[in-house]
Amino acid sequence: MANIVLREEFIKLGQALKAANLVESGVEAKMVIQDGEVMVNGVVETQRGKKLYDGDVVLFDGEIIYIVKQ
Repeated sequence: MANIVLREEFIKLGQALKAANLVESGVEAKMVIQDGEVMVNGVVETQRGKKLYDGDVVLFDGEIIYIVKQ
């Protein structure tokens, strides 16, 4: 489990995966997202640029990422 604290209004899905150290690069993030391996709020998400806001929950590879506002 990881918390990503928003510094701006939102963070993009690929950036959140990297910030949580679940992928090593943007390319890897793109691949796992496009392969349908990532869920946002219980729904499979295939857009790397999906904007995540306060309260969103990401699930990838058995890990949960909570998006929280400062």
